[in-house]
Amino acid sequence: MRYATFVGAAALVTLLALPASAFDGWHLESSATIEGKGAAWDYISLDGASGRLYIGHRKEGLQVFDTAGRKLLKTLDNTATQSSNGATLMPEFDLGFSNNEDGSITPFKMSTMESRAPIKLGEELDTSHYDPVSKRILVNMAAGKDGTELVVLQAPSLEKVGVIKVASKKPEHADGDGKGNLFLASRDLELVYRIDMKEMKVTAEWPTPGCGQTNSLTMDAANKRIFLGCRGSDKAKPAFAVMDSETGKVIFSQEVGGGNDGIAYDAELKRIFLTNGVNAVMNVFEQVDANTYWQIEALGTHAGVRSLALDAKSKKIFAVTAEGSADYAKKVTTTVSPYYANTFYPNTFKVLIYAK
Repeated sequence: MRYATFVGAAALVTLLALPASAFDGWHLESSATIEGKGAAWDYISLDGASGRLYIGHRKEGLQVFDTAGRKLLKTLDNTATQSSNGATLMPEFDLGFSNNEDGSITPFKMSTMESRAPIKLGEELDTSHYDPVSKRILVNMAAGKDGTELVVLQAPSLEKVGVIKVASKKPEHADGDGKGNLFLASRDLELVYRIDMKEMKVTAEWPTPGCGQTNSLTMDAANKRIFLGCRGSDKAKPAFAVMDSETGKVIFSQEVGGGNDGIAYDAELKRIFLTNGVNAVMNVFEQVDANTYWQIEALGTHAGVRSLALDAKSKKIFAVTAEGSADYAKKVTTTVSPYYANTFYPNTFKVLIYAK
């Protein structure tokens, strides 16, 4: 009788520990191949109004993919030689630009996909982030010996209006709170910067305990929460972490797949998605409330699926990858994985569409 009571209590504890929501069943709905020479890639971004997915396909340029027709529309001029890392979009101005590895940006008109001559900002550039409140863009330039100079541009002129110096040599993803602040992840220093874009200065630096190599970042501004994708380190496993955007306190963290480089939040579904290219898994969390999160599934994807874009209307998730290999005659990014692909095969690049 005592044994039965113990088993019943244990079962109750197990049930209480289960997620509040059922399995969503996210899966690969379809895919589309984009023919090419086998270039690497970086960021992808979606313009929900037009259904156009912008793909930073490095030496093959900034490519525009029609998500409805499942086809490539155009590779934008002045983005291939410059090696596109992805696009920053400002639909209110019908304006976007390609973030180029050579330190330039290539402006284009979103409606016509017509590009202008590149604007040189420096020797090397990773990505940039638009704040619609201040109408300013924060550009992650290449790091120097003592940190990184973040260039500030004014939209829509794209005039350089300032520089913000940070100690981080690996600034990564950023998102805004709708009040003129951008929150920027620092992978090497494992912290989050709060940046006042109007004043162009750092107003807070918050460490991310338990979140090694803080990399991807998105916000739930309504609940004052910052969602972080953490690649992990010698002291911490790869994780999803949640930070209070007013205090900088980390209120939740849980292990996820290795090689994170993408995170997205859907306020209607109350879901957070993290794509992790090394372990080829997409972790899906439910937001029960501002302080409570459940991991509800981990979808097997494909090696190299590390960036994502979420369509808030269709509830579809877009990602990209290609068949690749680690060629040890070339430099391998062993800080990510000892087997991290550095060579990709022609005509294997794909856009993957996930749905539930």
